[in-house]
Amino acid sequence: MSKIIFDSGISLDGFFAGNGRSPKNPMGGVSGQIHSWMFNQKAFWEYLGFEGGKEDGPDGKFIRETIERTGAFIMGKRMFEEGEASWPNDLYKADVYVLTHEKREPWVQEGTTTFYFINDGIESALDKARKSAKGKDIRIQGGANTIQQFLNAGLVDEFFIHIAPVFLESGIRLFEGINKDKYNLQILEVIPSELTTHLKYKLTKK
Repeated sequence: MSKIIFDSGISLDGFFAGNGRSPKNPMGGVSGQIHSWMFNQKAFWEYLGFEGGKEDGPDGKFIRETIERTGAFIMGKRMFEEGEASWPNDLYKADVYVLTHEKREPWVQEGTTTFYFINDGIESALDKARKSAKGKDIRIQGGANTIQQFLNAGLVDEFFIHIAPVFLESGIRLFEGINKDKYNLQILEVIPSELTTHLKYKLTKK
């Protein structure tokens, strides 16, 4: 049965993205600071369809496992708009459901990625993603506000965060406005690494 998960990098002071996000400035320009561990891995560049990366170690294994377990994605309009102009074709290799007020026909890419534009809320997107995932997990890709909506609705089963050893001081916090009484949280795994610390949590609704 599909689990609802998210997998996000944050700074040590809890920021998911910087200020001034736009298609010309994705993530507010802090992606290199938060995701340097990922950019260092060959598994990440393989996923994009390019050669790159210096290492193929435990971090890369983590990336491959997360990719393998994911059968569908959900994201917000802002994240989609930031990536639309620059993402390579067939990046997600699965159906992607974009939460938006914009009416738009599905964007069918060459390969196995199709973007669907959902105008009637997170429950509708989740229902459609479950059918697409065919038993694999559904990944709430971002941004932070979209993840927060799913958390506060009590819909998340597991999450993974990768804490980069940097302070950003300002930006968009991943866990801003979260209902602290919604879940019991259990640490499933802690994996230290040179450029990040991987934490895996299980969530059970109270």
